[in-house]
Amino acid sequence: MKKVFISTILAFMAVTAFAAAKQHTLTSPDGKISVTVNTDKAIRYSVSVDGQEVLAPSEISLTLGDGTVYGGTATLRKALKTSVRNTIKATVYRKTEVQDNYNQLELQYKAFKVIFRAYDDGVAYRFVSLSKTAFEVKWEKADFTFPYKWNAYIPYVCQNVNGKFDDQLHNSFENTYAYESIGNWNKDRLAFLPLMIDAPKGIKLCITEADLLNYPGMFLYNGEQGSTLSGYFPKYPTKKTIGNGDGRSFYVEETADCIARLDKGCNLPWRVIGISRHDWEMADNDMVFRLASAPASDVDYSWVKPGKVAWDWWNSWNIYGVDFKSGVNNDTYKYYIDFASKNGIQYVIMDEGWSVGFEDLFHVVPEINLEELIAYGKERNVGIILWAGYGPFQKDIEGACKLYSEMGVKGFKVDFMDSCDQPVVEFHREAAEIAAKYHLMLDFHGTYKPTGLHRTYPNVVNYEGIYGLENMKWNARNDQVTYDVTLPFIRFFAGPADYTQGAMRNATKDNFRAVGSEAMSQGTRCRQLAEYVIFSSPLNMLCDSPSNYMNEPECTQYIAQVPETWDETVAIDGEVGKYVVIARRKADTWYVGALTNWDARDLEIKLDFLADGEHSMTVFQDGVNADKAARDYKKFATALSGKTIKAHMAPGGGFVAIVK
Repeated sequence: MKKVFISTILAFMAVTAFAAAKQHTLTSPDGKISVTVNTDKAIRYSVSVDGQEVLAPSEISLTLGDGTVYGGTATLRKALKTSVRNTIKATVYRKTEVQDNYNQLELQYKAFKVIFRAYDDGVAYRFVSLSKTAFEVKWEKADFTFPYKWNAYIPYVCQNVNGKFDDQLHNSFENTYAYESIGNWNKDRLAFLPLMIDAPKGIKLCITEADLLNYPGMFLYNGEQGSTLSGYFPKYPTKKTIGNGDGRSFYVEETADCIARLDKGCNLPWRVIGISRHDWEMADNDMVFRLASAPASDVDYSWVKPGKVAWDWWNSWNIYGVDFKSGVNNDTYKYYIDFASKNGIQYVIMDEGWSVGFEDLFHVVPEINLEELIAYGKERNVGIILWAGYGPFQKDIEGACKLYSEMGVKGFKVDFMDSCDQPVVEFHREAAEIAAKYHLMLDFHGTYKPTGLHRTYPNVVNYEGIYGLENMKWNARNDQVTYDVTLPFIRFFAGPADYTQGAMRNATKDNFRAVGSEAMSQGTRCRQLAEYVIFSSPLNMLCDSPSNYMNEPECTQYIAQVPETWDETVAIDGEVGKYVVIARRKADTWYVGALTNWDARDLEIKLDFLADGEHSMTVFQDGVNADKAARDYKKFATALSGKTIKAHMAPGGGFVAIVK
């Protein structure tokens, strides 16, 4: 499909230039969000929402390797204001059209520019270097100063620190949220993004970054335990060694005295603050997608096919009722392919173990005949996706993509990057470009949050960067249910996630235990079903064993037919950490999903977006005994004559309505 993303200017674009004053004000199109930028001796900006200051004056700058400072006392030459009304056409996303309406302030200096944008649901800024030669960025000052030490949902880096603070920079970007005052920040810890601030009057601020292509990713830190969160960046690595003893990933041993090395002037990443007055609005915020670079107009991405994936690793290849030994072998994967084919599931993933050692992607274990499996799947309309460790994949991206594309593989799940230093960020972009050349999709695991690469390269269909269901295999202490009703407002603000839901073994709060080989989920069966609506995931896993799904045909049929991308999304209701309700449309069918925390909950869900008249509705609802037997559920069909649905959820429960 040519020209997948075409931006059409829908309204008058006004450009004004004025003298280089020391203070500039930018407002959102609806006039309710205001950004004030002061350029006297430093660049500082503040943000107000409905007249209330939510970000106090916060300094930003870049210090280059030669001592040049973008910011500081640099002399402002000109300021330009622009108004843009835009529509972005999206295909592999949670809606087919994204409104891109903003007002922009461009501050022009001799060596650089700073661009601010104000949307109705957030603000963003970025530096643009005008250098004509190569340069280094020694450090970036990216402060977020708040009027008070407000509470925040903080995803601290989950990593033991052995005397070196920067050891945290090597991590998997997975943790739950600590809800506490930023004044009580753990001084031994960095936090990764997105991070949410709980401001007064119901306002929430979600901090992240967008269009990260050739620059290190940002962490946040508050060593002073004041009201300022500051950007913290991994330095440029000059020596890396293979870690874990298996070649999957690298560890940094030495770094340069800079965070980035750039060939010449370029756009740096957007620093993004999403803004909501009602919690549920953040669950449908498109800031990151809007701010990402558009895909190349001359590249055809019509071959990208989102879909469901029968996954082997979470269920430990644990199938039963067969006359062969299950494991990493052809008989087992043919069983997975047969299951996928029978249920209309598009892909089977072959996770770790199919190749000879983690460090070797070009030799397959003797128990696997890969060509035979690919042919077997092709006959049954099931594609094969291969797992790959970052270490061996980055050594020869072109070779791996060429070989396996020609063999008929549909994509790679690339794992264990475990960093966001500049070379790792550039690896993501390079891998996306090369994979697209060979018509391969990519699912990045062991990686940082999405920053819009899925818009720039639509073959990037998913990311991890989430504390997903895999953690239930070994962590019995975590409250996954509360996390599930927190991340739709925070992690999914950044973009899609490979959470890997679909467990058929479900447990109440008291009955849950961590079991590696026969894993279970916290909460009810309907919770697992609802997560296919609530969580955005274009390449969506079925985490459990095909044998278990075969014993649950009703749930399996539902999971197989839920869309992975959507024409329209409407966030309806919710409160961070308590519950969430989202509706998504594909063609003429609406899917309404809801999740609750450990509190039983009854909701009246208003569907004001429905056309007038009667609608048919199929409902999956927690059973009357789901508080004791979490697998208990009820499915029923009914007519919907009005525009309100009553939903009951058990503790840790979920709800799904399919409305036609």
